Amino acid sequence: MGRKIRLGVNIDHVATVRNARRTFEPDPVHAAVIADLAGADQITLHVREDRRHVNERDLKLIKGLIHSRVNLEMAVTDEMVGIALDVKPHQVTLVPEKREEVTTEGGLDVLSQKEKVREAVEKLKSAGIVVNIFIDPDREQIRAAKDVGADAVELHTGRYAEAFAENDEERVKEELDRLRDAAAFAKEIGLKVYAGHGLTFKNVKAVAEIPEIEELNIGHSIIANAILFGLEKAVREMRRLIEG
Repeated sequence: MGRKIRLGVNIDHVATVRNARRTFEPDPVHAAVIADLAGADQITLHVREDRRHVNERDLKLIKGLIHSRVNLEMAVTDEMVGIALDVKPHQVTLVPEKREEVTTEGGLDVLSQKEKVREAVEKLKSAGIVVNIFIDPDREQIRAAKDVGADAVELHTGRYAEAFAENDEERVKEELDRLRDAAAFAKEIGLKVYAGHGLTFKNVKAVAEIPEIEELNIGHSIIANAILFGLEKAVREMRRLIEG
């Protein structure tokens, strides 16, 4: 049995299917309950400014119903900070956000907006909320996250996932080395270390083996496979894979 890594299941794309027909099903709240019962340690959801996925109703119901942690991904805006302070999820993850993007395209650039991020972090932490920042595996960004008071960093694994999908073994090795170096540095300066983005049943193992990583947040792959063989089974299989 491997070490215990916290699995955050992102249920945004259940809401994507619901919203495609502007109807009431599938309900991401139901998905959160099933994922929770299947062994998810955390439910992750991103309330975007345009509400393309989940919305405040989903967030509030999930926070009230499930027994595991709730991790709210959010942009660094006054509106989103206000929502977080009202609902009080266990954790927030500060992410970049652009209206035209299909999914989050990279880590938050903390260096270019340190005071803005610091102000948000202080407000959230004063309410007892754990603050995580989604960033690229870059030492300067990690140091900046520490400087603004974050509790944790979530390393963006997108470049590794792209290299894996392209069967580019050299790039896979390079990106894994970057992730390993970033994880070790973050841990060394006192941050908790998480990872996520583009992780799948096929590529997750190498990231899960990085010893400093305590939490993985995975959405699209779990929901995609849930369409084929059910959400409970998809969550349990990912849980098995990351624990090795």
